[in-house]
Amino acid sequence: MDIRSELTRHLKELHLPTFREDFEDVARIAEKESLTYEQYLLNLSIKECEARRHRRIERYLRESCLPFEKTMDVFDLKRLPKKVVHQVNHLLEGFFLDKTENVLAFGNPGTGKTHLLCAIAHALIHKGRRIYFTKCAFLVQKLLAAKRDLKLAQELKKMNKFDAVVIDDIGYVQQNQQEMEILFTLLAERYERGSVMITSNLPFSKWERIFKDPMTTAAAIDRVVHHSVILELNIPSYRMEQANKTKHTDGKGNTDADNECVEK
Repeated sequence: MDIRSELTRHLKELHLPTFREDFEDVARIAEKESLTYEQYLLNLSIKECEARRHRRIERYLRESCLPFEKTMDVFDLKRLPKKVVHQVNHLLEGFFLDKTENVLAFGNPGTGKTHLLCAIAHALIHKGRRIYFTKCAFLVQKLLAAKRDLKLAQELKKMNKFDAVVIDDIGYVQQNQQEMEILFTLLAERYERGSVMITSNLPFSKWERIFKDPMTTAAAIDRVVHHSVILELNIPSYRMEQANKTKHTDGKGNTDADNECVEK
C-alpha cells in the first residue's frame, strides 16, 4: 500500500489542505528535532488553523465590498479630536458589535468619515468579524429592485449574516417616498439585531430631508441612536488641505515658504 497516496486521499476527503501540503515537510522537521508524535500533530494543526483563518479573512474582505485602500494604516488619527481618538480605539476592540451598537460619523465633506469607518471595518474583519460596506444610494436601489422582484425578505436576510452594515453618505442624495421607506425598513430590520455604521453630512436636525415626515424621521433617529456611538468629526476638510498644499507647490516639491527661503 502506498501510504503517502492513501494519506493524501484521506486528508483531501477530510478537507485538510494544509495538512495535505505540509505533512511531509513538517514530518522531516519533527524527525530532525526529535519531536513527539503529539508535537508533530500540534505543529500541523497550528498551520492548518492559521491557513484557514487567513482564507476566512480573505473571503470576508472580498464579500465586504470595502475600498481596499481605506485602512487604519493610512489614516491620520492625529487629525481627530482626542475624544474621537478614544472612541475609535474602543471601537477597534469590536465589543460594540456584540452589543449590536451602532456607529454614526458626522462631519462636513472631506473630513474623513468614510475612510475612518472603512478603516475600523477592515480592522474588525481581521479579527474575524463580517462587515458589509455600501453607498446609501446603491443600497436603496438594490433593496427596491429586490422588493419589485418580491425578494426583499431574502435580501434583508442576507444582510443578517453581517455583524455590521456600513451605510455611507446617508442624506447625500435626496430620496423619494419609496426610497425613504425602503431605507427605513432596513434600519428597522437591523434594530437590536445587527449594527449599522453610518456616515452623513447632515446632523439629526436635518434628517427630515431624508425621511420626509417628522414621525418617520423621529422613528429612524430613535432606532439608530439607541445603543450608539457618535463620532463628531468637526475638523477641516482633508481634501481641501491637500488641495491647498498642491496649490502652493511649485511643481518641484517646494512650497511657497520654501521658495521664499530660496529667493532670499
